[in-house]
This record gives sequence, structure tokens and C-alpha cells, in this order.
Amino acid sequence: MLKIYNTLSKQKEVFHPIDPDKIGMYVCGMTVYDYCHMGHARVLVMFDVITRHLRRNFPNVTYVRNITDIDDKIIARAIENSEDIYSLTNRFIDAMHEDERALGILAPDIEPRATEAIDQMFYMIEALIEKGMAYQAKNGDVYYSVRKFAGYGKLSGKNLDDLEAGARVEIDSDKKDPLDFVLWKMAKPTEPSWASPWGDGRPGWHIECSAMSTHHLGNHFDIHGGGMDLSFPHHENEIAQSEGANNCSFVNTWMHVGFVNINDEKMSKSLNNFFTIRGVLESYDGETLRYFIMSSHYRSPLNFSDVNLNNAKSSLTRLYTAIRGLHASDAATDEVSQRFDFETRFNKALDDDFNTPIALSILFELAKLINSERSKDIDQASALAQLLIKLGGYIGLLQMEADAFLKQGVALSDEDIDEKIRLRDEAKANKDFATSDQIRDELTELGIVLEDTSNGTSWRRK
Repeated sequence: MLKIYNTLSKQKEVFHPIDPDKIGMYVCGMTVYDYCHMGHARVLVMFDVITRHLRRNFPNVTYVRNITDIDDKIIARAIENSEDIYSLTNRFIDAMHEDERALGILAPDIEPRATEAIDQMFYMIEALIEKGMAYQAKNGDVYYSVRKFAGYGKLSGKNLDDLEAGARVEIDSDKKDPLDFVLWKMAKPTEPSWASPWGDGRPGWHIECSAMSTHHLGNHFDIHGGGMDLSFPHHENEIAQSEGANNCSFVNTWMHVGFVNINDEKMSKSLNNFFTIRGVLESYDGETLRYFIMSSHYRSPLNFSDVNLNNAKSSLTRLYTAIRGLHASDAATDEVSQRFDFETRFNKALDDDFNTPIALSILFELAKLINSERSKDIDQASALAQLLIKLGGYIGLLQMEADAFLKQGVALSDEDIDEKIRLRDEAKANKDFATSDQIRDELTELGIVLEDTSNGTSWRRK
């Protein structure tokens, strides 16, 4: 029984899909004017985990994740770079996809771009104007009348009067109320624009996601997600627009991924304390980064540090070491799965609001059993190893060959290392232990760990 924490109700709820045969989930994606940072990585990885688990439990899941490719920041960066917005956004969309592949993230089913959904935005804005919930101001911009929507604040819990008291006063604003937000902006000479019923212009940010999500999933769908920083005002405004225009509930379950912190402060571009995914990948492999992100519950803060990344690397190394050199048939794996309760407990952890830290702890229990069985019953150890690979695959881990993972990042070639091991074996056979120890120390300095067994010496990176 899948339970999900719903930001709207502020509690865990049993997930009851609108149609069990057709699950719809929309996640707010990237605004593509720069490289993705670790906050983006967390959203990408966690909703990948969520999608994988949903697909194992429901026959048809449609995952939509949009791309915002028109926005104030995009325009400003294009002007700064003296390039057109399409060149800028396409470059960073390609970079985003490269980062996703490095993190083992499956592509969404649908990846709409805001600039390709302008007509859908027109329909929604026109519906809001017809219902008296939006208006065109003297400056030509079209605004949403926040006070016309009775449910405003139900996601964030914010009170309209408190919001108005703290609202920034805009000089010469044509808005009827300081809380109103823009749906359509009139064109400026330096900006891209589209012809509309209200004059040439471009969309406001909030209307983009309302239009794209309802176009692809219908006016009422199951799950909407994104980073915690989007709950207000972006998602609050999406609810107001969508429910105001369509006269029905917008989304049943709202999910928000917690912040990535550095020194107890939220990582963000505005604070200039962010790390890009590709920057981190210069020092750590993608699977280690994925493991690190899953090591904290998706709603909890994630503390970014080299210490925590190194711990993730060591943990993943332990799992790969447990499965190294072990192979078994599917039948044997199914048999041990029935004898032990690892898979049941693993699925139960993910059913409890996608609790990846508990799921990971179960993988380590399984790895410990594999290590103890290896010297007693190699067939059972092999079957358990395949079960570990299977469970890891449910969350996108342990999909490499163990040797390939354990040996990556080593400066020496495999052949060079094998030759040093041969020379060390030769020295040991000649009782030249000084040379044998010297070779081991040299390899240790290079980050290579030797493991002597009855079957010979194997190696992995430290």
C-alpha cells in the first residue's frame, strides 16, 4: 500500500489514483540558462526513483517534466552572451541531458518546452479573463486577480492579508492588487515575442506549467512535484490558474523535494554557493552522486560535503564488493527471494513515502549476508548477490559490472596493474617480501586496494 506525503494536506496519505490504469505525474523541470546544479540533481534523481517505483506498481505511468525555455533569466543571459535565446537554451538542454545520463536517470515520457505551448497558454488566459479572474492592465500586461480565487493559499498555508502586508510596493504598477501576478507580458524591443489576443508579448512563468501539465495529463491528474522552493508562489499560482480556468480540482497529491544545504545554508544560484552537477562529476562518478542523493529522505535537507560524498563512495564500494565475482540463474534468485524477506521489506520501505535510506539499509543487510555465505555456500551467495543487483536496479543502482565500478578512476591501466600484481606474486614466491610490500604500497598510494584470496589477488580502487 503506497503512502505519499501530500504537501496539500500536510500528511502521509494512501495513494488512490484517479484511474489505476493510467497514472499521471508532472514535475517542474529546469529553466535552461545555465548548467544544472546539485539542487536540480536531487529533484531529477528523486523523481526518477519515484517514477521507477510507480511503474513497478501500476501498468501505465505517464511522467511529464517540462523545460522552461523562455524566462527573464534566459533573456538576460542571452543578452549578456550576445546570442539568441534558442542557441542558449538548446545548448543547456543538451548539457542537462548529458548530466541526466551520467546520473542514470531515465528520460521522462514527455518533455514539453514552454515555447511550444503558447497556444495552450492562450486558451487558459482567455478562460480566466472570461470568468473575470484575469484582466488586461493599462500597460498591456494581463494579470491574474488573486483575490478572485477563494482557495488561494491552500497549498502553502499563507494568508492573503499577511501576504498583502508584506508585498513589495511597485512604483507605477498597473495591477489592481499588489498580490496579482502576470500571465502575459507585453513585448519589449530586446525580447522575443509572440502575437496574442492582447498584443505581442510573452508568457509569465506560472501560466507555462498550468498550460503544459493540463494539456498532457488533463485538467485533473494524480501527482505534481518539484523542489520545495516552488511550493510558493509557483505551485500556489498554478493551482489558482488551473482550478480557476477549469472549474475542477487540479492535482490530488503534491510532492516537494527538500533543499540541498552547504554549511546549513540552502544551496542556490542567488547565494552563489551552488555546485554544478558536471563540476561534482569531475571528482565523483555519477552512481556515487546518485547514491549520495538517495542517502537522505527526499523531504529532508541534504547536506552537501566531500565527507558525505566520500561516505557514499565507500558505501557503494561495499555493495559492489559483495557482488563481485558472483553469478546465479534467475531461478536460484527467485528461490532465495522467497526464502528471505529482503524484497518484501525493500518494497515496503519505498511504499512508505519512498524512504530510500531504509531501502539502502536493507541492501547492506543483504550484502552482509552475501559476505558471510560466500565461504560457506557459494551457490546461495551467488543467488543472494543477484537479488542484491535486482533490488539495487529498482532504484537505479548496481547496474555496472562490479569490476568496472571498482576499478574506475584509477590512473594506471588494467594491464599495468595486473603486471605489478604478477611481479608482486613473483616476489612473494621468492620470499622477497620487501619488494612485495613495496609494490603493494605503490599501488595503495595510487588508490588501488589489493585483496588476496585463495583464488589469487584481485584489486579495486580505494
